[in-house]
Amino acid sequence: MSLLVKFNIIAQEEFIQAFEWYELKQEGLGKKFIGSVEKRITQISNYPERYSKTKLSFRQVKIENFPYSIIYEFFKQKQLVHIAAIYHSKRNPKLRFRKLN
Repeated sequence: MSLLVKFNIIAQEEFIQAFEWYELKQEGLGKKFIGSVEKRITQISNYPERYSKTKLSFRQVKIENFPYSIIYEFFKQKQLVHIAAIYHSKRNPKLRFRKLN
């Protein structure tokens, strides 16, 4: 089952900024970051309830090989995955949970 995936606007900006930062550090590293994120999003889209809820309706999964997590909500009725944040593990944890906009 593949679902519609919608990014919160801030999560989308975080994703782009992280890609750019990694690409500046080492050419090709940003592309590896994108590949790791896309791999997790595909897993989430195929099995949205695989990861347990961490707060309210939010779920969290670590991005392989990078200090980031994807914070998301799954709306079963709408068959929708809302990516709330692409969250660096050293940031304020209160900023992870953003409602669908």
